[in-house]
Amino acid sequence: MRLAMRGLRAGVVAVTVVSALTLTACGGGARPGGADGGGAAGGSGFSAWALTGGAEQAFRDSFTEWNNANGDTKVSSEFFANDAYKEKIRTAVGSGNAPTLIYNWSGGTLKEYVQNKKVVDLTESTKVLQNRLLPSVLASGKVDGKVYAVPNNNAQPVVLFTNKDVMSKAGLSKAPTTFDELLSAVEKLKAAGVKTPIALAGQSVWPELMWLEYLADRVGGPELFGKIKAGDASAWSDPAMLKALDMISQLVKAGAFGDRYGSVTADSGADVALIHQNQAGMLLQGAWVYGSFLTDNPDFVKAGKLGYADFPSVSGGKGDENNIVGNPANFWSISANASEAQRTAALKYLNESLFNDTYVKSLIDGGNVPVTKDAESKLAESDQKDFLTFAYGMVKDAPNFELSWDQALTSSQSQTLLTNLSKLFLGQATPQQFAAAMKAAK
Repeated sequence: MRLAMRGLRAGVVAVTVVSALTLTACGGGARPGGADGGGAAGGSGFSAWALTGGAEQAFRDSFTEWNNANGDTKVSSEFFANDAYKEKIRTAVGSGNAPTLIYNWSGGTLKEYVQNKKVVDLTESTKVLQNRLLPSVLASGKVDGKVYAVPNNNAQPVVLFTNKDVMSKAGLSKAPTTFDELLSAVEKLKAAGVKTPIALAGQSVWPELMWLEYLADRVGGPELFGKIKAGDASAWSDPAMLKALDMISQLVKAGAFGDRYGSVTADSGADVALIHQNQAGMLLQGAWVYGSFLTDNPDFVKAGKLGYADFPSVSGGKGDENNIVGNPANFWSISANASEAQRTAALKYLNESLFNDTYVKSLIDGGNVPVTKDAESKLAESDQKDFLTFAYGMVKDAPNFELSWDQALTSSQSQTLLTNLSKLFLGQATPQQFAAAMKAAK
């Protein structure tokens, strides 16, 4: 399961050394400490819910460190499997019983929280924390220019992975850097007998979205999807969007994804397996699958057979080749129903403990890429420094980090998006039909 990206429906890119893809079950649940004064230490502390897997250990280490140093304002925490959390937090926020710290993915959900006055403005109160964070990640926690959520774990960019051996046998010494080179690479891989040039978990659908996100950015720049987020549905039929959609159709018709991608699932790691079992040359996936490579075939990684690169550029496109898509991180917001004492304690925690040296070390030890400005020196000490440094560089150098579209849009729009995108990939809809369906989506 894609911990954060599909995790919320889909949502976190855990660049994990141990697989962050397995979400362990989590027990029942005490009454949240939000509006009802629950919290720790008789209501003078604060409460937090978070997800199992991924950066769970970093959360636990941070909460323990805080509680040891702040006996009067302790944090009470609970951890949930992804789907269970989504259901529980929806009910809790709606009833005014949310925990003090609300774990979220920003995007459409955060916008709804803000519109319904369920979370507080953190713009001025978290200045100390904000100064430690990468601007491209922090930006995802803003609504109408104000900060309502701050990142709480690791960066999650989408990466083009390669099997160096498969690529080399097809005469390809490196990953393609342009779309034209990508099409050429597909033909060379097919000529070399590779039935699946690019691994794709089409049955899961959401991995297909990564292709549209990147191509739309490369062709039309971030402003294109920016119009859609702002409510301009006509952008779905913008010439740049139609070109991006047509480029996907070109890849499908060229046999880029083989002929069985519609039955490949991501939750089972089947797309990742195609790479480390030498059956595919490339894979566009979230950085979190690095942990799957290490878990499923560590010798493949240790032997240096796994490659990783930026998404190709598009000739004449408006998008910066350093723009990235994915999930910048997961986020903390503070419940508007929390008491003043709980808010004060939670803000102190965010400014003093979130992404301090202990927190960053714990993230890196778990194979996660921190979202702080000064992480390079710490990443250099990791056993997985090559990949972690690469992924961190993608985030640090990104002029724009676009949140996964199915997170950025409303739930109903997201479902329409995935349904029609699947039709496009299966050749059951043209770019124009896709655009028409999305323009009609509410």
